[in-house]
Amino acid sequence: MSHLVVIGYDDMHKASEVKLELLKLQQDYLIDLEDAVVAVKKPDGKIQLNQAINLTAYGAAQGSFLGLLIGALFLSPFFGAVLGAASGAIAGGLSDVGINDAFMKELASTLKPGSSALFVLVKSATPDKVAEKLQGTGGKLLKTSLSHEDETKLQTVLDEAKKVTQTA
Repeated sequence: MSHLVVIGYDDMHKASEVKLELLKLQQDYLIDLEDAVVAVKKPDGKIQLNQAINLTAYGAAQGSFLGLLIGALFLSPFFGAVLGAASGAIAGGLSDVGINDAFMKELASTLKPGSSALFVLVKSATPDKVAEKLQGTGGKLLKTSLSHEDETKLQTVLDEAKKVTQTA
Protein backbone atom coordinates (compact mmCIF):
# COMPACT_ATOMS: atom_id res chain seq x y z
CA MET A 1 0.00 0.00 0.00
CA SER A 2 1.37 3.43 -0.93
CA HIS A 3 1.46 6.35 1.48
CA LEU A 4 0.99 10.02 0.59
CA VAL A 5 3.21 12.58 2.30
CA VAL A 6 2.99 16.32 1.60
CA ILE A 7 5.62 18.61 3.12
CA GLY A 8 5.44 22.39 2.83
CA TYR A 9 8.48 24.67 2.68
CA ASP A 10 8.75 28.45 3.05
CA ASP A 11 11.30 28.57 0.21
CA MET A 12 10.39 28.16 -3.48
CA HIS A 13 13.36 25.86 -4.17
CA LYS A 14 13.56 23.73 -1.02
CA ALA A 15 10.96 21.17 -2.14
CA SER A 16 12.95 20.57 -5.35
CA GLU A 17 16.15 20.03 -3.34
CA VAL A 18 14.44 17.49 -1.09
CA LYS A 19 12.92 15.75 -4.12
CA LEU A 20 16.41 15.35 -5.59
CA GLU A 21 17.61 13.87 -2.29
CA LEU A 22 14.71 11.39 -2.33
CA LEU A 23 15.54 10.41 -5.91
CA LYS A 24 19.12 9.69 -4.81
CA LEU A 25 17.77 7.54 -1.98
CA GLN A 26 15.65 5.70 -4.53
CA GLN A 27 18.79 4.90 -6.55
CA ASP A 28 20.26 3.46 -3.35
CA TYR A 29 17.09 1.32 -2.86
CA LEU A 30 16.25 3.02 0.43
CA ILE A 31 12.89 4.31 -0.79
CA ASP A 32 10.53 3.30 -3.58
CA LEU A 33 8.63 6.30 -4.94
CA GLU A 34 5.49 5.87 -6.98
CA ASP A 35 5.30 9.61 -7.69
CA ALA A 36 7.08 12.78 -6.57
CA VAL A 37 5.80 16.23 -7.53
CA VAL A 38 6.90 19.71 -6.50
CA ALA A 39 4.25 22.43 -6.35
CA VAL A 40 5.51 26.00 -6.32
CA LYS A 41 3.34 29.00 -5.50
CA LYS A 42 5.06 31.85 -7.27
CA PRO A 43 5.15 35.38 -5.83
CA ASP A 44 2.36 36.36 -8.25
CA GLY A 45 0.14 33.59 -6.77
CA LYS A 46 0.29 31.23 -9.76
CA ILE A 47 0.82 27.55 -9.04
CA GLN A 48 3.30 25.47 -11.02
CA LEU A 49 3.47 21.67 -10.76
CA ASN A 50 6.82 20.07 -11.57
CA GLN A 51 5.96 16.45 -12.36
CA ALA A 52 8.52 13.67 -12.28
CA ILE A 53 7.39 12.48 -15.73
CA ASN A 54 6.18 14.69 -18.58
CA LEU A 55 3.36 12.50 -19.90
CA THR A 56 2.71 14.71 -22.93
CA ALA A 57 6.30 14.43 -24.19
CA TYR A 58 6.43 10.73 -23.34
CA GLY A 59 3.18 10.11 -25.22
CA ALA A 60 4.39 12.10 -28.23
CA ALA A 61 7.64 10.13 -28.43
CA GLN A 62 5.91 6.80 -28.05
CA GLY A 63 3.17 7.78 -30.50
CA SER A 64 5.60 8.99 -33.16
CA PHE A 65 7.52 5.70 -32.97
CA LEU A 66 4.35 3.63 -33.32
CA GLY A 67 3.07 5.96 -36.03
CA LEU A 68 6.34 5.62 -37.94
CA LEU A 69 6.08 1.84 -37.72
CA ILE A 70 2.46 1.75 -38.88
CA GLY A 71 3.17 4.41 -41.52
CA ALA A 72 6.01 2.29 -42.90
CA LEU A 73 3.54 -0.55 -43.44
CA PHE A 74 1.29 1.72 -45.53
CA LEU A 75 4.19 3.43 -47.37
CA SER A 76 3.74 6.76 -45.59
CA PRO A 77 6.13 6.77 -42.62
CA PHE A 78 6.30 10.58 -42.26
CA PHE A 79 2.53 10.98 -42.13
CA GLY A 80 2.30 8.07 -39.69
CA ALA A 81 4.94 9.56 -37.41
CA VAL A 82 3.21 12.97 -37.36
CA LEU A 83 -0.21 11.44 -36.72
CA GLY A 84 1.22 9.13 -34.05
CA ALA A 85 3.05 11.97 -32.28
CA ALA A 86 -0.09 14.12 -32.22
CA SER A 87 -2.32 11.34 -30.90
CA GLY A 88 0.33 10.27 -28.37
CA ALA A 89 0.73 13.83 -27.08
CA ILE A 90 -3.03 14.20 -26.70
CA ALA A 91 -3.32 10.88 -24.87
CA GLY A 92 -0.36 11.72 -22.61
CA GLY A 93 -1.72 15.16 -21.83
CA LEU A 94 -5.11 13.78 -20.86
CA SER A 95 -3.82 10.98 -18.66
CA ASP A 96 -3.10 11.49 -14.98
CA VAL A 97 -1.10 8.91 -13.06
CA GLY A 98 0.08 9.02 -9.48
CA ILE A 99 -1.11 11.93 -7.37
CA ASN A 100 -4.19 13.76 -8.63
CA ASP A 101 -3.29 17.14 -10.20
CA ALA A 102 -6.48 18.83 -9.00
CA PHE A 103 -5.74 17.78 -5.41
CA MET A 104 -2.18 19.12 -5.64
CA LYS A 105 -3.29 22.46 -7.08
CA GLU A 106 -6.01 22.82 -4.45
CA LEU A 107 -3.61 22.14 -1.58
CA ALA A 108 -0.87 24.32 -3.13
CA SER A 109 -3.34 27.21 -3.37
CA THR A 110 -3.31 27.36 0.45
CA LEU A 111 0.45 28.03 0.47
CA LYS A 112 1.77 31.54 0.86
CA PRO A 113 3.33 33.10 -2.28
CA GLY A 114 7.02 32.27 -2.71
CA SER A 115 6.77 28.85 -1.08
CA SER A 116 6.68 25.23 -2.25
CA ALA A 117 5.36 21.81 -1.33
CA LEU A 118 6.65 18.33 -2.01
CA PHE A 119 4.03 15.68 -2.78
CA VAL A 120 5.39 12.14 -2.48
CA LEU A 121 3.64 8.82 -3.00
CA VAL A 122 5.82 6.22 -1.26
CA LYS A 123 5.47 2.50 -2.03
CA SER A 124 8.04 1.41 0.55
CA ALA A 125 10.96 2.83 2.50
CA THR A 126 13.64 2.19 5.08
CA PRO A 127 12.29 4.75 7.57
CA ASP A 128 15.35 5.28 9.78
CA LYS A 129 17.73 5.89 6.86
CA VAL A 130 15.26 8.13 5.00
CA ALA A 131 14.58 10.14 8.18
CA GLU A 132 18.32 10.57 8.66
CA LYS A 133 18.61 12.12 5.20
CA LEU A 134 15.56 14.35 5.73
CA GLN A 135 17.06 15.90 8.86
CA GLY A 136 18.22 19.39 8.10
CA THR A 137 15.57 20.00 5.46
CA GLY A 138 12.91 21.58 7.69
CA GLY A 139 9.39 21.73 6.41
CA LYS A 140 5.94 21.18 7.84
CA LEU A 141 3.69 18.19 7.21
CA LEU A 142 0.62 19.42 5.39
CA LYS A 143 -1.09 16.12 4.64
CA THR A 144 -0.27 12.41 5.07
CA SER A 145 -1.87 9.00 4.91
CA LEU A 146 0.56 7.74 7.56
CA SER A 147 -0.58 6.49 10.96
CA HIS A 148 -0.71 9.12 13.71
CA GLU A 149 2.39 7.58 15.28
CA ASP A 150 4.43 7.69 12.03
CA GLU A 151 3.17 11.18 11.26
CA THR A 152 4.33 12.41 14.67
CA LYS A 153 7.74 10.76 14.20
CA LEU A 154 8.21 12.41 10.80
CA GLN A 155 7.15 15.85 12.04
CA THR A 156 9.56 15.45 14.98
CA VAL A 157 12.41 14.76 12.57
CA LEU A 158 11.49 17.84 10.55
CA ASP A 159 11.17 19.99 13.71
CA GLU A 160 14.52 18.80 15.06
CA ALA A 161 16.09 19.78 11.78
CA LYS A 162 14.72 23.30 12.18
CA LYS A 163 16.24 23.59 15.66
CA VAL A 164 19.63 22.40 14.41
CA THR A 165 19.70 24.91 11.54
CA GLN A 166 18.52 27.77 13.77
CA THR A 167 21.26 27.24 16.37
CA ALA A 168 24.04 26.81 13.79
